[in-house]
Amino acid sequence: MGASPKPPPRWFVRSAWLGHKALLRLTADRVGLSAPTPGGRFGMLRLRTTGRRSGRPRAVIVGYIRDGDRFVTLAMNGWDAADPAWWLNLQAHPRATVDLGGGSREVTAHRATGAERDRLWSALHGYQGYGDLDGLAAHRGRETAVVVLTPVPA
Repeated sequence: MGASPKPPPRWFVRSAWLGHKALLRLTADRVGLSAPTPGGRFGMLRLRTTGRRSGRPRAVIVGYIRDGDRFVTLAMNGWDAADPAWWLNLQAHPRATVDLGGGSREVTAHRATGAERDRLWSALHGYQGYGDLDGLAAHRGRETAVVVLTPVPA
């Protein structure tokens, strides 16, 4: 059995995030948000949350897949052991907005558990871009939350 994969260095993850945000800003969101392609790459969306302590709007770009009309992402912080701030924000304020290439949708967030988490974790393996999910998740030292964003009916 080979060694488990190493997560990318923190400086690399941070640089990629900053570069992606800059690309979105420079192109007025025309480049950088994308839909997932089953059997291909995961998609990218902007998640707008409310700060759990500040109450101020926050935004982050996350990779996602679709589960019917729902959006599924991983609460990971570049595979760091700490949970990302956006996930902590969603736990305090589950209502949020996702920006996609074709517009925005209001959503509510919840953590997938049990059979739902197992099914979605397995589905994530069918997309390129996440790398060795199981190996990288093992570096976190605890279970990585699978976050489900369900659209709010209009």
